Amino acid sequence: MKKILLVFGTRPEAIKLAPVINRLKRQKSRFAVIVCVTAQHRQMLDQVLSIFRISPDYDLDIMRKNQDLFDITTKSLKGLKEVFEKVRPDIVLAQGDTTTAFIAGLAAFYMKIPVGHVEAGLRTYDKYSPFPEEKNRHLLSVLTDYHFAPTQLSKSNLLREGIPDEKIWVTGNTVIDALLEVVRKQGQGSRRKVLEHYFKEKWNLEFNTQNSKLLLVTGHRRENFGEGFEHICQALRVIAEKRDDVVIVYPVHLNPNVQKPVKRILKGIKNICLIEPLEYEQFVFLMNRSCMILTDSGGIQEEAPSLGKPVLVMRNTTERPEGIEAGAVKLVGTDQNNIVEGALGLLENMVLYERMSKSVNPYGDGRASERIADILFHKLQ
Repeated sequence: MKKILLVFGTRPEAIKLAPVINRLKRQKSRFAVIVCVTAQHRQMLDQVLSIFRISPDYDLDIMRKNQDLFDITTKSLKGLKEVFEKVRPDIVLAQGDTTTAFIAGLAAFYMKIPVGHVEAGLRTYDKYSPFPEEKNRHLLSVLTDYHFAPTQLSKSNLLREGIPDEKIWVTGNTVIDALLEVVRKQGQGSRRKVLEHYFKEKWNLEFNTQNSKLLLVTGHRRENFGEGFEHICQALRVIAEKRDDVVIVYPVHLNPNVQKPVKRILKGIKNICLIEPLEYEQFVFLMNRSCMILTDSGGIQEEAPSLGKPVLVMRNTTERPEGIEAGAVKLVGTDQNNIVEGALGLLENMVLYERMSKSVNPYGDGRASERIADILFHKLQ
């Protein structure tokens, strides 16, 4: 039996590692599964742990008010040293591109423990976009022994950087596993009614109005703080004013750099609903009921095509170009005019909308965690 230690600290990591954790735990004769969270994000992380019924074995609880990258880095590195010394795992698994993920790989390297990287090989090749995620992911690749790439393009990036082919496996993205599991549960009438009631009672949102279209918005990236968020908010205001049949729903990130411009520019507009951050199940429900999504998130670029939802990416670069190539995603940046034109174009041109909504999702079939578990079983003998 091999000891596998999974380390993560944010909501996106938890969502994408939950299917892997649960798949590994079902194979009790093969793996001893240990979960450590840094809690780089506290509240949003705990929501996902609850949904997927995951109880961490170790919780570093590092999050503090106004923390910066130096705080996250030093606290994670010191805390993980103690955990690794106690557990002595056969392999450490990290996911994606957070500071937690990079530091988990660095700590494992210091202790000569093999590293597995879930969602390896994504690149923009722009050092500061996304920041600090692009370099976190790149540096983690240098330390990784088992690269689980979500797509063939991700594998190609790694090969160009000198990673041996025999250390790379194309598995699909585990976020699709998590998404489809939640969607299946919401397909049950009773669960759907509970969620509809929640949004009606808490936010006065209706989902059966014939003359309204729901546009779901998310935004939180560091590189958009300041002028970028000003432009995004102004664009949303224009869309709301031009289309009174549209309802814009924006779960506003807790970061003050997001909260301040959003509330100053968008608060009080009748067809813009500013709500608090949602639990993952609630957010999936909104994604499924929306007509399109405007986002600067990475994971939503992968999830939305599985639900047939066109995505406008409010960033200047993306490390997930497969969605653009498939026609399901369009990069509009933070330019106000580009965002407005992109959204209105989809609302007014049904041919364009149908083309984007029916594009094939390039990120997998919902079996990525199964493939990762099988690879680990055969390679850790």
